[in-house]
Amino acid sequence: MVTGDYPAAAASHQQALTLARRAGDRLTEAAALINLGVLQQLTGDYPAAAASHQQALTLFADLGNRLGQAAALNRLGELATRTANTAQARESHAKALAIARDIGAAPEEARALEGLGQTHLHDGNPGQAAAQLRQALIIYQRIGAPAAQRIQKTIQDHKPITTTPEPRPVDPSNEGHQPHTPAAPPGNR
Repeated sequence: MVTGDYPAAAASHQQALTLARRAGDRLTEAAALINLGVLQQLTGDYPAAAASHQQALTLFADLGNRLGQAAALNRLGELATRTANTAQARESHAKALAIARDIGAAPEEARALEGLGQTHLHDGNPGQAAAQLRQALIIYQRIGAPAAQRIQKTIQDHKPITTTPEPRPVDPSNEGHQPHTPAAPPGNR
């Protein structure tokens, strides 16, 4: 469980968003929107989180930043799963998966597969869920992501996941070095 001074965090994210907009830095603006959406999701403000992630998705699309698009789509999918809208979650994760595979973004590919697996668990399709979760597990293990342990336990238990993992903020200054960083990789299509 993530805890903290949410009002201070919200003020910081809002300030970063304002500064990015003033500077005309649309990439940082999109990353700030994702971080703000993460905080909004953590505090239970799901409509605001969805709006922030959707705005980020639009900015990333306008910038041609496909990694950012995949990250925002996965965030939207996680949020939809959390609010029991598995059809919307599946659609968002499927789009993220297609982009991630096309650009070779293994962390976002694994997140999309995990999200798809979770939607199948929620819908009572453990066989389909296990197949996608196994694919996610292979990727998480290959890249050394801690999520591998959680996925392995889920596969072993074959129990529905009732909530998605708590999202982590994005650090736009650490481009390409964190699984959740939506900045464009070199040679982005």
